Amino acid sequence: MTAAVATQARAIVHRTRGSRHGGITRLVSPGDLGEYLKPFVFLDLFGFDTTGGHKGFGLHPHSGIATLTYLMEGDTLYDDTTGERGTLRGGGVEWMRAGNGVWHTGAPAPGVQRVSGFQLWVALPASEENAPAQSMYLAPSQVPQDGPARVLLGRHGAAQSAIAAPAPMNYLAVELKDGERWRYMPPAGHTVGWLAVSAGALEAGDDSGGPVGAGELAVFEESGEAINLVAQGDTRFVLGSAVPHPHELVMGHYSVHTSRAALDQGEAEIRRIGAKLRQEGRLG
Repeated sequence: MTAAVATQARAIVHRTRGSRHGGITRLVSPGDLGEYLKPFVFLDLFGFDTTGGHKGFGLHPHSGIATLTYLMEGDTLYDDTTGERGTLRGGGVEWMRAGNGVWHTGAPAPGVQRVSGFQLWVALPASEENAPAQSMYLAPSQVPQDGPARVLLGRHGAAQSAIAAPAPMNYLAVELKDGERWRYMPPAGHTVGWLAVSAGALEAGDDSGGPVGAGELAVFEESGEAINLVAQGDTRFVLGSAVPHPHELVMGHYSVHTSRAALDQGEAEIRRIGAKLRQEGRLG
């Protein structure tokens, strides 16, 4: 069931198509929009034709953040240093709370011709940024849905994610048919709001810049007002809302922490795990 769109629209204050490198479009980084959208500090839209030789993402580390990968299409093999290994099906979700340090990898499963999805980084609060790493892999059937919205993180309507969000936030994957209207009312305190479109286009907020199209991210003004949307064509997008992250972003190459001391601790653990992987012959 779709809700009627209210007359008052929450305005868009910034739009970007990010920077594209091969099959990856980087829409948010910690050093740019991540400062304004935190706890959402990084977002990639990725899409690969595996017949072109793309082999996936090699083993790489993180600390101080959680990553959430929403796999829109294409089964993917995963392996991480918490001991988890298997196959994530298209439509599934990988949650990796890197905490004090973790290494992980992903690659298209044999026979898969195309892989696409979004990878999001979430800044962790100080109480979790150096906690033990934890991973969770959700099959498509384990991702709850309310109306057109699949709840990847947080709660929307009657649906709640199995993943424990580290702070008050929602992250939804939404599909609308051409001409369909949808209204998202954020929970109290969720003044951070944005969306990124992977297919179709959306009339959203003030329309002075035209519809938000595929490959584009729109940032909404900080407020508690609803976000009102109308689909132009069959449209797929992700939407995030949250209580603002109150900490500074202290960055390493693969890490984001709230202080230099926490970053140093996380990077030391990354180096320790990396040395162990080399000893095991898993890392060149």
